[in-house]
Amino acid sequence: MSQPSKGLAALTLGAIGVVYGDIGTSPLYTVKEIFGESTGIALTHANILGAVSAIFWALMFVVSLKYVMLVLRADNKGEGGIMALLALASSSVHQHRAKTVLFGLGVFGAALFYGDSILTPAISVLSAVEGLSLITPKLTPYILPLSIAILIGLFFFQKKGTDQVGKLFGPIIVIWFLTLGTIGVWHIIKMPSILLAVNPLYALQFLADRGAGVFLAVELY
Repeated sequence: MSQPSKGLAALTLGAIGVVYGDIGTSPLYTVKEIFGESTGIALTHANILGAVSAIFWALMFVVSLKYVMLVLRADNKGEGGIMALLALASSSVHQHRAKTVLFGLGVFGAALFYGDSILTPAISVLSAVEGLSLITPKLTPYILPLSIAILIGLFFFQKKGTDQVGKLFGPIIVIWFLTLGTIGVWHIIKMPSILLAVNPLYALQFLADRGAGVFLAVELY
């Protein structure tokens, strides 16, 4: 493998560890929340198709439209993020009022990002650790302390930088995605009718009736 190919492979692995890991976890706890006791949504065939369709199309629109078509083409000298894009947009506007509006939108976007940065790790880790209660109810009292310990460890490691986080979690997320893919294919073979969820009409019907919880799937993006 040539040097540029090795560099691209390393960047791809790091991106999988830092960015795409959340895409692989958000739909899981989203489905759980949609059909939770507090929502009152029945676990019926029609509701399952609608929820899966809404999550699928939400991810397609946000990831494909927002990132692939917009954000990846609008980098600020290689830098991304809400503030970098704000600086890029401001540099092309000369009216003071327009710059003020853009600045306000940028600050609002940054506030949403910080709020989401507090919410998402807690939900993701807690949702994963809650699986222990499925093994044995005796582990239920340890879910919250273990989740807090994991979060402290993750944030402590995060200070080493995005590069190190990507190197650590990249291989883990690749294994995670392969596992999800294998389980998904197995269940699709058992119940191929789930592929009907690709039809956006199911998503529209579900959102019109009861679909607010779907947006948990794209909260970070």
